[in-house]
Amino acid sequence: MTTAAKPSRSAAPTEAPRDCPLCPRLVEFRLQARTAEPAWHNAPVASFGPETARLLIVGLAPGLRGANRTGRPFTGDYAGDLLYATLLKFGFAKGTYAARPDDGLTLTDCMVTNAVRCVPPENKPTPAEITTCRAFLTARMSALPKLRVILALGRIAHDSTLSTLGVRRAEFPFGHGARHEVGPKLTMFDSFHCSRYNTNTGRLTTEMFHAVFAQVRTLLDGA
Repeated sequence: MTTAAKPSRSAAPTEAPRDCPLCPRLVEFRLQARTAEPAWHNAPVASFGPETARLLIVGLAPGLRGANRTGRPFTGDYAGDLLYATLLKFGFAKGTYAARPDDGLTLTDCMVTNAVRCVPPENKPTPAEITTCRAFLTARMSALPKLRVILALGRIAHDSTLSTLGVRRAEFPFGHGARHEVGPKLTMFDSFHCSRYNTNTGRLTTEMFHAVFAQVRTLLDGA
């Protein structure tokens, strides 16, 4: 069994700059979006939440008309409707979620980020793009001094998180509701991504999503 802990503190920035040049395909797609919709955010989307958070939620990437439009993770599309309603229900958020970054919603003991910070075409980042963007995830995780729980939304987030932690994926297979002790003081939970596709097809129900958060809440309340 691995004894991996949080990544060591990194000198890399925790968030990608607005004109991050690292992934040419994503840069081109971003520039196309800026031309088509100049009022949108159309840039890498920064993490949302306090750096005192014990819970880090890792998604896949910004949605074209969601976070890429609004500039806040999971804000402006169905995935955010389900995620933020769930965070409010379980005490990880305060205020009202109105699908816009100025709605006044705040997160409590929780931060939301993505494995890839820029919107990819067809919501499908390439393996090289996931690897390149992992430097920001590594830095983000290392800058959370109280990090205790990671919730990975989907297999890509799961795999990228494990790679960031330096542990073998084979030891921690992805599965909805799975719990992994990835370090002496770090636990990771898995959930299917809260996308409209997954909920419309019944792969993920609200009850299934809530059940994962109930596990997270119980662990943190007992910590």
